[in-house]
Amino acid sequence: MISAGDFRNGVTIEFEGNIYQIIEFQHVKPGKGAAFVRTKLKNIISGGVVEKTFRPTEKCPTAHIDRKDMQYLYADDDFYHFMDVETYDQIDLPKDEVGDALKFVKENEMCKVCSHKGNVFAVEPPLFVELTVTETEPGFKGDTATGATKPATVETGATVYVPLFVETDDVIKIDTRTGEYLSRV
Repeated sequence: MISAGDFRNGVTIEFEGNIYQIIEFQHVKPGKGAAFVRTKLKNIISGGVVEKTFRPTEKCPTAHIDRKDMQYLYADDDFYHFMDVETYDQIDLPKDEVGDALKFVKENEMCKVCSHKGNVFAVEPPLFVELTVTETEPGFKGDTATGATKPATVETGATVYVPLFVETDDVIKIDTRTGEYLSRV
Protein backbone atom coordinates (compact mmCIF):
# COMPACT_ATOMS: atom_id res chain seq x y z
CA MET A 1 0.00 0.00 0.00
CA ILE A 2 1.19 3.48 -0.82
CA SER A 3 -0.31 6.67 0.51
CA ALA A 4 -1.14 9.49 -1.89
CA GLY A 5 1.39 11.68 -0.10
CA ASP A 6 4.13 9.29 -1.28
CA PHE A 7 3.14 9.26 -4.97
CA ARG A 8 5.99 9.65 -7.46
CA ASN A 9 6.12 9.65 -11.26
CA GLY A 10 6.29 6.13 -12.67
CA VAL A 11 4.70 4.38 -9.66
CA THR A 12 2.01 1.86 -10.62
CA ILE A 13 -1.09 1.52 -8.46
CA GLU A 14 -4.31 -0.47 -8.46
CA PHE A 15 -7.29 1.87 -8.35
CA GLU A 16 -10.98 1.23 -9.06
CA GLY A 17 -10.22 -2.23 -10.44
CA ASN A 18 -7.65 -0.98 -12.97
CA ILE A 19 -3.89 -0.62 -13.02
CA TYR A 20 -2.58 2.90 -13.43
CA GLN A 21 0.85 4.46 -13.76
CA ILE A 22 1.32 7.91 -12.28
CA ILE A 23 2.38 10.26 -15.07
CA GLU A 24 2.20 13.49 -13.12
CA PHE A 25 1.42 14.46 -9.55
CA GLN A 26 1.19 17.70 -7.61
CA HIS A 27 0.77 18.33 -3.88
CA VAL A 28 -1.62 21.25 -3.44
CA LYS A 29 -2.05 23.18 -0.19
CA PRO A 30 -4.79 25.75 -0.68
CA GLY A 31 -5.10 28.72 1.65
CA LYS A 32 -8.35 27.36 3.02
CA GLY A 33 -9.21 23.71 3.46
CA ALA A 34 -7.18 20.54 3.52
CA ALA A 35 -4.25 19.67 1.28
CA PHE A 36 -4.75 17.27 -1.62
CA VAL A 37 -2.76 15.49 -4.32
CA ARG A 38 -3.73 16.11 -7.95
CA THR A 39 -2.60 13.32 -10.29
CA LYS A 40 -2.66 12.25 -13.92
CA LEU A 41 -2.98 8.50 -14.17
CA LYS A 42 -2.41 6.39 -17.28
CA ASN A 43 -4.29 3.12 -17.55
CA ILE A 44 -1.50 0.75 -18.56
CA ILE A 45 -3.83 -1.70 -20.29
CA SER A 46 -6.05 0.64 -22.33
CA GLY A 47 -3.64 3.60 -22.51
CA GLY A 48 -6.28 6.11 -21.41
CA VAL A 49 -5.30 9.03 -19.17
CA VAL A 50 -7.50 10.26 -16.32
CA GLU A 51 -7.09 13.03 -13.77
CA LYS A 52 -7.86 12.15 -10.16
CA THR A 53 -7.59 13.98 -6.87
CA PHE A 54 -6.59 12.17 -3.66
CA ARG A 55 -6.38 13.18 -0.02
CA PRO A 56 -2.74 12.74 1.14
CA THR A 57 -3.79 10.07 3.65
CA GLU A 58 -5.62 7.88 1.10
CA LYS A 59 -3.91 4.58 0.42
CA CYS A 60 -3.79 2.52 -2.79
CA PRO A 61 -2.26 -0.90 -3.32
CA THR A 62 0.86 -0.84 -5.46
CA ALA A 63 0.74 -2.95 -8.62
CA HIS A 64 3.77 -5.10 -9.34
CA ILE A 65 4.64 -5.07 -13.04
CA ASP A 66 6.86 -7.87 -14.36
CA ARG A 67 9.17 -6.81 -17.19
CA LYS A 68 10.77 -9.88 -18.68
CA ASP A 69 13.41 -9.92 -21.41
CA MET A 70 12.18 -12.04 -24.29
CA GLN A 71 13.39 -12.62 -27.82
CA TYR A 72 11.08 -11.58 -30.64
CA LEU A 73 11.06 -14.59 -32.96
CA TYR A 74 8.69 -13.86 -35.83
CA ALA A 75 5.24 -12.65 -36.84
CA ASP A 76 2.54 -14.50 -38.70
CA ASP A 77 -0.92 -13.38 -39.82
CA ASP A 78 -2.41 -12.69 -36.39
CA PHE A 79 0.32 -13.14 -33.77
CA TYR A 80 3.79 -12.06 -32.70
CA HIS A 81 5.85 -14.91 -31.27
CA PHE A 82 8.30 -14.44 -28.38
CA MET A 83 10.67 -16.77 -26.53
CA ASP A 84 12.01 -16.64 -22.99
CA VAL A 85 15.77 -17.03 -23.45
CA GLU A 86 16.21 -18.66 -20.03
CA THR A 87 13.47 -21.32 -20.12
CA TYR A 88 12.88 -21.43 -23.90
CA ASP A 89 9.13 -21.10 -23.30
CA GLN A 90 7.31 -19.44 -26.19
CA ILE A 91 4.32 -17.12 -26.02
CA ASP A 92 2.09 -15.72 -28.74
CA LEU A 93 0.64 -12.22 -28.50
CA PRO A 94 -2.16 -10.98 -30.78
CA LYS A 95 -1.06 -8.22 -33.15
CA ASP A 96 -3.91 -5.92 -32.10
CA GLU A 97 -2.75 -6.04 -28.45
CA VAL A 98 0.88 -5.25 -29.28
CA GLY A 99 -0.01 -2.45 -31.69
CA ASP A 100 2.89 -0.84 -33.53
CA ALA A 101 5.42 -1.28 -30.71
CA LEU A 102 7.44 -3.66 -32.89
CA LYS A 103 7.52 -1.66 -36.11
CA PHE A 104 11.27 -0.98 -35.67
CA VAL A 105 12.21 -4.40 -34.25
CA LYS A 106 13.85 -7.08 -36.38
CA GLU A 107 13.35 -10.78 -35.78
CA ASN A 108 15.55 -12.33 -33.06
CA GLU A 109 15.99 -9.04 -31.16
CA MET A 110 15.35 -8.72 -27.44
CA CYS A 111 12.26 -6.91 -26.10
CA LYS A 112 10.69 -6.46 -22.69
CA VAL A 113 7.31 -8.12 -22.25
CA CYS A 114 5.27 -6.43 -19.49
CA SER A 115 2.72 -8.36 -17.48
CA HIS A 116 0.64 -8.02 -14.34
CA LYS A 117 -0.42 -11.20 -12.53
CA GLY A 118 0.44 -13.25 -15.61
CA ASN A 119 -1.57 -11.10 -18.05
CA VAL A 120 0.64 -9.58 -20.73
CA PHE A 121 -0.42 -6.03 -21.58
CA ALA A 122 2.53 -4.44 -23.41
CA VAL A 123 5.76 -5.03 -25.27
CA GLU A 124 8.61 -2.54 -24.89
CA PRO A 125 11.08 -2.52 -27.78
CA PRO A 126 14.74 -1.61 -27.22
CA LEU A 127 15.18 2.16 -26.89
CA PHE A 128 17.46 2.40 -29.93
CA VAL A 129 17.74 0.15 -32.98
CA GLU A 130 20.04 0.10 -35.97
CA LEU A 131 18.29 -0.66 -39.25
CA THR A 132 19.25 -0.66 -42.91
CA VAL A 133 17.52 1.76 -45.27
CA THR A 134 15.90 -0.30 -48.03
CA GLU A 135 14.38 2.50 -50.06
CA THR A 136 14.73 6.27 -50.22
CA GLU A 137 14.77 8.93 -52.88
CA PRO A 138 18.11 10.52 -53.71
CA GLY A 139 18.73 13.87 -52.05
CA PHE A 140 20.01 16.70 -54.20
CA LYS A 141 22.39 19.42 -53.06
CA GLY A 142 20.78 22.79 -52.89
CA ASP A 143 17.30 21.42 -52.24
CA THR A 144 16.94 23.54 -49.13
CA ALA A 145 18.82 25.70 -46.68
CA THR A 146 18.75 23.64 -43.46
CA GLY A 147 17.06 20.71 -41.80
CA ALA A 148 15.56 19.11 -44.87
CA THR A 149 14.29 15.56 -44.54
CA LYS A 150 12.95 12.88 -46.82
CA PRO A 151 11.03 9.66 -46.15
CA ALA A 152 13.02 6.42 -46.01
CA THR A 153 11.76 2.85 -45.65
CA VAL A 154 13.81 0.62 -43.34
CA GLU A 155 14.16 -3.16 -43.41
CA THR A 156 11.19 -3.72 -41.08
CA GLY A 157 8.89 -1.84 -43.47
CA ALA A 158 8.50 1.25 -41.28
CA THR A 159 8.97 4.76 -42.68
CA VAL A 160 11.34 7.24 -41.03
CA TYR A 161 12.19 10.80 -42.00
CA VAL A 162 15.94 11.12 -42.56
CA PRO A 163 18.32 13.90 -43.69
CA LEU A 164 19.00 14.27 -47.41
CA PHE A 165 22.48 12.70 -47.22
CA VAL A 166 21.14 9.27 -46.18
CA GLU A 167 21.17 6.80 -49.07
CA THR A 168 19.75 3.33 -49.71
CA ASP A 169 21.71 0.57 -47.87
CA ASP A 170 22.93 2.99 -45.16
CA VAL A 171 22.55 1.76 -41.59
CA ILE A 172 20.79 4.30 -39.37
CA LYS A 173 20.07 4.53 -35.64
CA ILE A 174 16.43 5.14 -34.66
CA ASP A 175 14.82 6.08 -31.33
CA THR A 176 11.90 3.63 -31.00
CA ARG A 177 9.99 5.86 -28.55
CA THR A 178 9.59 8.68 -31.07
CA GLY A 179 10.41 6.96 -34.35
CA GLU A 180 13.00 9.63 -35.14
CA TYR A 181 16.28 9.28 -36.98
CA LEU A 182 19.26 9.79 -34.65
CA SER A 183 22.40 9.14 -36.68
CA ARG A 184 24.02 7.22 -39.47
CA VAL A 185 26.08 4.26 -38.28
